[in-house]
Amino acid sequence: MKLRQPTDFLILESLEEKGRNVATNLAEHTGKSRKNINTRLPVLEDYGLVHKIGPAERSGLYEISSKGKAAIVYRDQYDEVDDFESLIEGPSPDGAGDGDAQARFVRGEDESDEDE
Repeated sequence: MKLRQPTDFLILESLEEKGRNVATNLAEHTGKSRKNINTRLPVLEDYGLVHKIGPAERSGLYEISSKGKAAIVYRDQYDEVDDFESLIEGPSPDGAGDGDAQARFVRGEDESDEDE
């Protein structure tokens, strides 16, 4: 996963703060060009950080995914880790630490909900 800083994180933050949106509005919110936003959105979608939503296939409406929200939480670690994608995807099968619990919480996988 190769993110372009600060643009990709600005897009993710805007989608988290403002909700689903289109490139024109995201350009306004981020201060980046619409062309730049239009280039980055499909990349972020390929990484699973945003979802393109309808109703029309070509609507250009995007929303942030749970993985995108995790990327924002771990943004400060992007340059420090070798595998940022693994960090935001959560725990590996061989163990679960405090960071793993935080990643599960960010993705909305709160274990306490299962008991209700």
